[in-house]
Amino acid sequence: MSLYAIGDLHLHFQSVLKAKNQLHDRVWKGHEKRFKKICGKLIKCNSLEDAEPDTLVLAGDHSWGRDLTECEEDFRYISELPGRKILLRGNHDMFWDAKKTERLNELFEGRLLFLQNNFHTYKDYALVGTKGFTFEGPFYLDHRGRVIGWDEEAQERAEKLVKREAERLRISFEAAKSAGYRRFVMFLHYPPTSILEESSIFTDMAEEYGAEQVVYAHSHGSSRFYDSILGDFHGVRYSLVSGDYLNWHPLRILD
Repeated sequence: MSLYAIGDLHLHFQSVLKAKNQLHDRVWKGHEKRFKKICGKLIKCNSLEDAEPDTLVLAGDHSWGRDLTECEEDFRYISELPGRKILLRGNHDMFWDAKKTERLNELFEGRLLFLQNNFHTYKDYALVGTKGFTFEGPFYLDHRGRVIGWDEEAQERAEKLVKREAERLRISFEAAKSAGYRRFVMFLHYPPTSILEESSIFTDMAEEYGAEQVVYAHSHGSSRFYDSILGDFHGVRYSLVSGDYLNWHPLRILD
């Protein structure tokens, strides 16, 4: 029985939306088939009813579908993956209204679990999380590529989104804490810090609640893999689990 995580499947079996540039990189060619094959070898059990299935957390950006109808084939694909699947909301998941997460859990009961304003469990751990947010520019650079300024209006909008997502994350932590859990793994879709930050409200909250790990996705392409914290920081282990970063091998988070 193990806990795994990976993010950014960007499935589009039905969606009419075109994939962005990073989805044309070589690592994305046939990634759906490759990922499913890897999961079949790595992850044990394929039903929520199994006594001790492995758990796979999918850290956002599941589908390019604009609504549930456009996501039907994508969800069928995810449901057929082995293990117990927990989904976190990503920035491209337009099918997911954060206020209607309970409805998603009802619709997919017995197949998928959705993590937003709630928590799920793994052994004696509470799995908490939210989409998160971080300021990604626009930045103004000098001739050497160094940041010398940024769009202040965009930064102001980002700060509002960060505050909203932090409030949602606290709801998740407090729900788990009220249920008696004291060990936490924290999941975000966005990185916990921007390239301008050494810490953030999300890293502060991880330390406040004593989260043992913070797991995040969203950063695509080798130029983005090191935008945020990796490894141990203030006693918390930070891991990037974007699919292309992991070359489609889910990361084992806990045994």
